Amino acid sequence: MYGMLRTVLSHMIKTGDLTVTDSEGSRFQYGDKTGTPVHVQFKTKHAERAVALDPELKLAECFMDGEIDFLEGDIYTLLQVVFENTGPTAATEPWMKAAGKLRVLFRRFQQMNTISRSSSNIKSHYDLSGELYDLFLDPDKQYSCAYFDPPNATLAEAQLAKKRHIAAKMLVKEGDKVLDIGCGWGGMGLYLARHLKANVKGVTLSEEQHAIANQRARDEGLADRAKFELTDYRNIDDKFDRLVSVGMFEHVGVGHFAEYFQHVARLMKPDGVFLLHAIGRADGPGATNPFIRKYIFPGGYIPALSEVLPHIEKAGLYVTDIEILWLHYAETLKAWREA
Repeated sequence: MYGMLRTVLSHMIKTGDLTVTDSEGSRFQYGDKTGTPVHVQFKTKHAERAVALDPELKLAECFMDGEIDFLEGDIYTLLQVVFENTGPTAATEPWMKAAGKLRVLFRRFQQMNTISRSSSNIKSHYDLSGELYDLFLDPDKQYSCAYFDPPNATLAEAQLAKKRHIAAKMLVKEGDKVLDIGCGWGGMGLYLARHLKANVKGVTLSEEQHAIANQRARDEGLADRAKFELTDYRNIDDKFDRLVSVGMFEHVGVGHFAEYFQHVARLMKPDGVFLLHAIGRADGPGATNPFIRKYIFPGGYIPALSEVLPHIEKAGLYVTDIEILWLHYAETLKAWREA
């Protein structure tokens, strides 16, 4: 086995039951033989070197490319072993920690999300074929954390509960003007127009989502109350009773937080309400995981609460409610994985 990989695994894996077969057929055992066993097979020396040098990106890439296989267990089981030993990062060696610090230093450059660059980032992810998202999302195509109330709800039921929960928090009334920032395939906006008779404007940078959202509005006879535009939220210049953003803030980028909340404040009526539903990080400010940055949120960043609140205050907005839904997201991800 590649020497650096053997060193990394020896230092990293103290608990669990991990067996590794290298590209030459030699077997190595790590951990204390507790928990669910997992057996990883490296098929190429390239995979051994790549994973040793950049595990947060290359483990997944080598698995996708067929250079890593599982003789027992699966990628999910392996990640469980890694997280039990290291937490959410595999950066245990000095060079890995140094790379992590460099990612923090360069994160503002990577997240310079101008209007044109934001459009490019969104298209690269959300303009993929709808058939891909149909494989794991609920029928309403909610691509964000569901709300499992009751805990045994199906994914579709939990996503409906999420929309109901958001609408209740915003106190949406009939006739309210609502802006949906990052409207996706239109599910949230259509819910507000259908059930609360709100007048909804949704904005997205995805041509695929824009077309589907408007078609759904026409099919449901809601086109007079739910209109979806292909534009950046920064191009909107109007006043709204309610604003909502679900699963879009991750694409804003840390250098644009001030701009984001200042623009939201300009769009709100004096008695307006804004609800932000976003993924947050529990371990303080950092950098975007390289796999997530490359394949999930290009140009994006999952922020810590401490990075967000100061910009809300400086924009003249008042925080009246914070709800942490991390267990709900765990159930959402589990449902997507098992779909």
